[in-house]
Amino acid sequence: MSRYRLTIEYAGTRYSGWQKQTNARTIQGELERAIAEATRRRDFEFQGAGRTDAGVHALHQVAHLGLGVRVPPESLRRQINDNLPHDINVLGIEPAPARFHARHAAVARTYLYQVSRRRSAFAKPYVWWVKDAVDVAAMRAAAAGFAGMHDFRSFSDDDPDDKSTDVLIEEVTIAEEGDLILIRVGGSHFIWKMVRRMAGVLVEAGCGRLAPDAVPRLLVQDSGLPARVTAPAAGLFLERVFYAGDERRLPLVAACAVPAIARSRARP
Repeated sequence: MSRYRLTIEYAGTRYSGWQKQTNARTIQGELERAIAEATRRRDFEFQGAGRTDAGVHALHQVAHLGLGVRVPPESLRRQINDNLPHDINVLGIEPAPARFHARHAAVARTYLYQVSRRRSAFAKPYVWWVKDAVDVAAMRAAAAGFAGMHDFRSFSDDDPDDKSTDVLIEEVTIAEEGDLILIRVGGSHFIWKMVRRMAGVLVEAGCGRLAPDAVPRLLVQDSGLPARVTAPAAGLFLERVFYAGDERRLPLVAACAVPAIARSRARP
């Protein structure tokens, strides 16, 4: 069986997340349909590096595809894209080792969350507009509390009795680009709603409603606060999936969907 590694970008606004579902439109479902139409086969293996929730986007999702036939990668990419809706795009396809598994082989992932300081006529599906004044220094102080291995059960709806809620956070970086506040969270893996709740807590600290040193307490106590301040899905992007040997030091920049906000400094 021929194996391929796909790099995919998508706007998740119109979809019920990545994972294929029987009665909902999903990213995986659309891709599998397009692959079947492009190859005229249904006996293939297709799996992504991770699941994104409804409304969440991806800049570089990775998936593997196992096919019973060998197809030139660029020809395959073009044929798949010809059968995809406008908001899903295969950026690249390359041959992969027979044992390559998009999820199991991943060593780290980064997510990007975009907070807008102003209202936008164009970017609503890709940002969270926060109307209050936001202190980025306070956000950075709060972000320091997330570094390291922690139990994120209060930051997820996953049941810790069913799966581990321990996650190693390697990076929480916050930058400003025009009217955008960019939050990058990097770690070993992520659990359901975790990054959105981290973003919500950081914004609470930035708005002065939460002390920056409160994060360590939220990580060791059962608290309903992270759930109450869950950030909207619109601002969240799966930024990168990393594998052994990949360059990990990447610049933190806004997603291409909102360049007008990143360039401006207008107030509401």
